[in-house]
Amino acid sequence: MTSYTAQGTGPNILLLHGGGGPQTVAGFAELLAVDHHVVTPTHPGFGGTPRPEGLTTVAGLAELYRDLLDELDLDEVTVVGNSIGGWIAAELALLGSDRPGLDRVGSIVLVDAVGIEVADHPVVDFFALDFPTIAKLSYFDPEKFRIDPAALPPAAQELIAGNRATLAVYATEMTDPTLRDRLAGIKAPTHVIWGDCDRIVDPEYGRAFAEAIPGATFEVLAETGHLPQLESPELLASAVRRVAGDRGRDA
Repeated sequence: MTSYTAQGTGPNILLLHGGGGPQTVAGFAELLAVDHHVVTPTHPGFGGTPRPEGLTTVAGLAELYRDLLDELDLDEVTVVGNSIGGWIAAELALLGSDRPGLDRVGSIVLVDAVGIEVADHPVVDFFALDFPTIAKLSYFDPEKFRIDPAALPPAAQELIAGNRATLAVYATEMTDPTLRDRLAGIKAPTHVIWGDCDRIVDPEYGRAFAEAIPGATFEVLAETGHLPQLESPELLASAVRRVAGDRGRDA
C-alpha cells in the first residue's frame, strides 16, 4: 500500500519528493494546499516505509503512482517532481501517453529533475559526496541548510541512511540512457523549472531536459539551488500555480 498524505481542495497536484525524502516537500505541500488538493506520496523505502522487494526502478515508481491516481480517481492532475521525483513525473507522463482516454495526468512540472544524460553537463556523483559537499552543491546559500548528521538523534540518522540506501536502489547512476529520446513521447503540457545555482544538475542540463520534451517551457529561479521548494518556496509555488491553475480552469 502506498503511503501518502492528502490535503487542501482545488485543482489536483501530485507532489513527488527527491532523494532527500518526504520531509523536503512537506512544507511546500502545505503551501500549495492553500488553494489546491495536494497528494504527497512517500516513495516506498523512504521515511522508514517498507519497500516491496520487486520495486527497484523509477519506472516501477511511475507505475505505482499511475495506480494511485486510478485508485483515488483523480483527473487533470498536475504532477510536480523534484530531482528523482521529476524523473518519476516524466516516466508517469510517458505511461499516460500509452493510455488514450485514460490518462489522468493533465500537466507536469519538473523541478531540477535528474534522469537524462547530457554531454558535458553530467549529474554529480551524489553517492561519492559527504554531507557538507552535498549542501554546498545543492543551495545558493548552503549555510542556511547545512546539517551535521552526526549531531542528530539516532533515529534521524537512521532515516537519513535509509533514504540514501533506498535512493541507491532506484537510481544508482541517477540517469537512464534511454530517457532523453523517450521524452519526445510526452504529450502533457510540461514546465521545467531550475535553480540558477544548482550544482547537482546545472541549468544547461535543465535546458536540455526542456528541449527534449515537445512544447515544454523552461524557467530559471534566481538565487536558488537544487531544492527550490526549500530555498525559494514562494517563487516555485507561484510557478506551479500558474500551471495547475490553468489545468483547473480547463477541466
